[in-house]
Amino acid sequence: MSLTTFPTDWSTALVLVAHPDDPEYGMAAAVARWTSEGRRVVYGLATSGEVGIEGMAAAEAGPLREGEQIASAAVVGVDEVEFWGFPDSELRNTPELRAKITEAIERVSPDVVLATYGGPEWAPGFPNQRDHMEFAAAVVDAYDELADPPSGLFWNGPHPTHAVDVTGFVEAAVESLSCHRVYLEVLDPSTPVADQARNQVESFTAAIDGFDAAHATGFEQVRPR
Repeated sequence: MSLTTFPTDWSTALVLVAHPDDPEYGMAAAVARWTSEGRRVVYGLATSGEVGIEGMAAAEAGPLREGEQIASAAVVGVDEVEFWGFPDSELRNTPELRAKITEAIERVSPDVVLATYGGPEWAPGFPNQRDHMEFAAAVVDAYDELADPPSGLFWNGPHPTHAVDVTGFVEAAVESLSCHRVYLEVLDPSTPVADQARNQVESFTAAIDGFDAAHATGFEQVRPR
């Protein structure tokens, strides 16, 4: 399979995800490269991930996870991070959610939009989360209704059509994911946070068949086809 190099004729990207840490699973290395090139990247998060830490009350976990996300984004050069306040684990492709997505796209005026994967499975036996699928569907629907849409909509799914050479940016991505320290400590108490982060980032930045780079991040173009 031959992949196309991710477009370079853009200056602003809007990354739309459901939860804190979603940008770090699969996008952070590419974002680090883009911001190093002087590009503007904005993060829009539907929720604050407030029910994502087992044993911690939502009122405590939400602000904590927002703080971890802001620190994580800063590592890869992103200083514009929005939290929209939709309920974690209860996202639905509603008119209200689509309206917020539309508002964000029109306000930020990005050249490209990136979202987390919305398909049913990352791989056989590895199902996607319902929040991810509902949110991705809302992003696609909102994009399709725009009178003047950005030049492309991509997500970081398992069937990439485009790739970014992220050689030299893997360590920044590991550091970025490691900023979600409390979340990762609870998620897997037996594995050090740095090891969890490295294992995840390396799986998303390995060489991709058909693309000439030692480390690469893949994206599937969803719109226009």
